[in-house]
Amino acid sequence: MNIGVAYADKFKQLWLKLEVPDGSTVMQAIEKSGLLEQFPEIDLSHQKVGIFGKIAKLDAVVEEGSRIEVYREITADPELVERRDD
Repeated sequence: MNIGVAYADKFKQLWLKLEVPDGSTVMQAIEKSGLLEQFPEIDLSHQKVGIFGKIAKLDAVVEEGSRIEVYREITADPELVERRDD
């Protein structure tokens, strides 16, 4: 089945399309994508993942056409950051 895996760091955005076997989990798809080798700073024990913007568990089974997203941790509290009026 065809799915996508997305990740963005401060400098680069990546969206990979790949084929995975039916019944694959989010973790299996991320591993197959090679994302963890390209971005060694990813720590799935702390970072959240989702499917189409909804938080998902690593053992969730993906469906045809799913877009798996690996989220970065927030580095600034949006309530404390001054608002810019550019």
